[in-house]
Amino acid sequence: VRFLPSLEGALVWANPRTLQPGPASQLFLHGVLLFSLQLRLEAGRSRRPNVVLILTDDQDLLLGGMVPLNKTKMLIGDAGMTFTNAYVASPLCCPSRASILTGKYPHNHRVVNNTLEGNCSSGAWQKTQEPTALPALLKHYCGYQTFFAGKYLNEYGAESAGGIEHVPVGWDYWYALEKNSRYYNYTLSINGKAQKHGQNYTVDYLTDLLANISLDFLQYKTNYLPFFMMISTPAPHTPWTAAPQYQKSFMDVKAPRDSNFNIHGKDKHWLIRQAKTPMANSSIQFLDDAFRKRWQTLLSVDDLVEKVVKELSSRGVLDNTYILFTSDNGYHTGQFSLPIDKRQLYEFDIKVPLLARGPGIKASQINKMLVANIDIAPTILDIAGYNVNRTLMDGMSLLPLLKQEVNVTWRTDLLVEYQGEGHKSDPTCPSLGPGVAECFPDCVCEDAYNNTYACVRTISAVSDLQYCEFDDNEVFVEVYNMTTDPFQITNIAKTIDQEILEKMNHRLMMLQSCSAASCRSPGIFDPGYKFDPRMMFSDHGIRPHRLFRQTL
Repeated sequence: VRFLPSLEGALVWANPRTLQPGPASQLFLHGVLLFSLQLRLEAGRSRRPNVVLILTDDQDLLLGGMVPLNKTKMLIGDAGMTFTNAYVASPLCCPSRASILTGKYPHNHRVVNNTLEGNCSSGAWQKTQEPTALPALLKHYCGYQTFFAGKYLNEYGAESAGGIEHVPVGWDYWYALEKNSRYYNYTLSINGKAQKHGQNYTVDYLTDLLANISLDFLQYKTNYLPFFMMISTPAPHTPWTAAPQYQKSFMDVKAPRDSNFNIHGKDKHWLIRQAKTPMANSSIQFLDDAFRKRWQTLLSVDDLVEKVVKELSSRGVLDNTYILFTSDNGYHTGQFSLPIDKRQLYEFDIKVPLLARGPGIKASQINKMLVANIDIAPTILDIAGYNVNRTLMDGMSLLPLLKQEVNVTWRTDLLVEYQGEGHKSDPTCPSLGPGVAECFPDCVCEDAYNNTYACVRTISAVSDLQYCEFDDNEVFVEVYNMTTDPFQITNIAKTIDQEILEKMNHRLMMLQSCSAASCRSPGIFDPGYKFDPRMMFSDHGIRPHRLFRQTL
C-alpha cells in the first residue's frame, strides 16, 4: 500500500492532456485508480491500532503524583481504564525501563541498576536484549513505524557503549536524551547525530520539546502503516526544573503527612533504621520544596498529553489509537524519615499510575487486578496482533482486562527485585563507612550495596501481603499485611503464620528463577498452586532462599 501515493502521482502527472491516451489507455488508468482506491479502503478497514506510550520519570501514585494531571486523568483515565494496583518490577529507572521495553523481570534482562556495570545501556544489553525488545518486534514482525522521544536508559550515550551514535534496533525515528533526566543544557541523539540544547525556554525546555517533536511525527509519518510512539518525559525527576509559567504553582502545598511520615522504621532493614528520627528541619524543608517542584514539572507533562491527544483527534486517528500512561517507579518524601528517593521495597516506591484508553475500552473503568510494568510490552504486542507466546517475555497482556473479557484468569502475585548500588564511601559524609550511596540531605543514606532484596507482592480475594528477603548477612525478612497495615509500619515476619511464611518463601524461590511462561504460574492463593516444603526446609525450620547476585 505504501507505493500508492507514488503510483497515483505518476498517473496524475501522466494525464490525458500530456499523453493523449486512447480509450483503452483511459480505461486502464481508470481501472488502476479504482484498484488503488480499493486497496486504500481495505487497508483502512484492516489497519491495526496505533499505540502511544507516555512514560514519566519518578512519578509516584500514593503520595499524590496524579493530582497535578487533571487533563491526563480526563483524556486518558476518564476516557478509558485506571489500574489501581500497578507495580514496577524494580523501583529504579534503568531496571524498570528495561522491564518496560523487554517485558521481563530484571533477573532475565539482567539490568540491575543505573550503572554501566549494572548493564544499563551497556554493550551486553545492546547485543542481548535490544534485538528482541518491543520496538524491534513491532517494526520487523508487525509492520509498525516506531518513534521514540526522551529519556531512554540512564547510561545511554556513554562512549564505552557506542555513544549517541548508537540507535537501538527497531526505532525508525530516534530522539533520545543523552544520559539522565535534564530540562535544559542537554544533548539529544537525533537518529544518531548530536543536537545540543541550551537554556532558552521557548526552544530548549525538554518536556515541551518532546511534545513538539511528537506532533511533528504525527504530521509527517507514513499514513498507511500503524505507528508506535514512546514519549519519555524528564518530569518529575530531579533537578525538578519547572516551566516559567508554572514556577509559582502549588506554593502552599507540602508533602503528605501520612502515618508513616517522619517515624522510625524500628523493625525494618538496617538501611531504614539508620535514618535520623525525627528529621532535621532542614530535611523537612528540603523534601517539601522537592514535593512542590515535582508537581510543578508535571504540569508541562499534562500539557504534553493534551497536545498529543488533540493532534491524534484532529488527524482522525484517535479512535484507532491506544494510549497508555505510566511511570518507571514511585517516590518517597519523608516516609520512615527517608527524605527523598525511590529505591525501597515499600508501596510508595513500587506502585505507579497506569491509565489506558483505546478501541474497545469503555470509559471510566477502574481495574483492581495486580498488574506490572512487565505487562506493557506483551500488551502492545497483543494489540499489534503478535503472538506473545513466541517471545520470552515474563509479563501478561492486559488487553483482556482492558476489554473486560469474561472468565479471564489472572495472577495473584508478582516479583519485585532490586540490587543496591552503594560500594564506596560518600565523600560528603566522611563519618559513614563504605558501601552506602545517595546520602543526602543530612547524611541520611537512601541506598547501600546490601540494599539488595526480592519481594513477592500478593493481592487476592483473601489476602493482601508483601513478603521480602534481603541478600545480607542476616537474610533479613520483612512481611506486611496490607489489609490491616496499608502504611507498612509493622513488620510481621516474626508473628505471621508459619505456613504462610513458608509458602511465600517458596513462591519467592520460584519467581526468582522463573522465565517466560513459568513467571505466570499460579500464585500461592491460586487453586493451582503446588507447595512442596521438602524443597526448602530442614529440621530446624525456615531456611530462607538467598538472592542470587548477578555478575555481568
